[in-house]
Amino acid sequence: MTVPPTDSRADRRSLHERIAADLRDEIMSGDLAPSAKLPSTIQLKERFDASNATIQKALQLLKDEQLVIGRAGAAVTVREHRQRTLRPASYMAPAPTGAPYRWLTEATKLGARARSTLLEVAEVRPPDDVAAALGLTEGEAALLRHQILVIDDEPAELVKSYYPLGIAEGTAIMGGRKIKGGTPALLTELGFPPRLSVDRVSARIPTQDQFQALNLPSDLPVLRTLRVVYSDGDRPIEATVMVKAGHLYELQYEFTPG
Repeated sequence: MTVPPTDSRADRRSLHERIAADLRDEIMSGDLAPSAKLPSTIQLKERFDASNATIQKALQLLKDEQLVIGRAGAAVTVREHRQRTLRPASYMAPAPTGAPYRWLTEATKLGARARSTLLEVAEVRPPDDVAAALGLTEGEAALLRHQILVIDDEPAELVKSYYPLGIAEGTAIMGGRKIKGGTPALLTELGFPPRLSVDRVSARIPTQDQFQALNLPSDLPVLRTLRVVYSDGDRPIEATVMVKAGHLYELQYEFTPG
């Protein structure tokens, strides 16, 4: 017996939000490629059984998200290179001595201009999932290094990295300056070479701070990655929370059968 849909299972979003969601999916999946023209307003009205005003509201959402460009009365096209594919494995290894952090060099390889800004360095009580990952006791503090990563002058990712004080104390990790090559290189020098990284990725509604810092156009989900780095003896040496706009970035992981 087929159970008919109930109100609790219906899509309660406004029609223009549902239309934008369908078009957004087609853009992000490549069905509507960069520089491709979106169907005309007349075609969209027929497809979605919607008014001209509703279609324009849907298109405005996509414009605000910087996924499409176009003026009223003109063709609307998909913007170039709006969705970026990030490959975490490519920048997890320590950078060569004196070289920039691998995240920056990998972004440059994609033809982008990338930079990082250190926002805060402080001893803090980390979130519970971070504290558990680092094996901290209840109420125990960790060293936080908080930075924002920027691509082509647009905020791309918020990064909060936490370190056990037993590792960070007396080192450049506690300094208020950038670390050449990033902390993987420094940790290796300190005798804690990264041996294993474990990522937990989830989609979440952005917090107020994330919304403002990443200059998000709406409450579209963000991708939150909790990365725990282990050294010899499975010792956790770093736990990092990375947050980026879910509609602009995707993560690519590669595996071999084993």
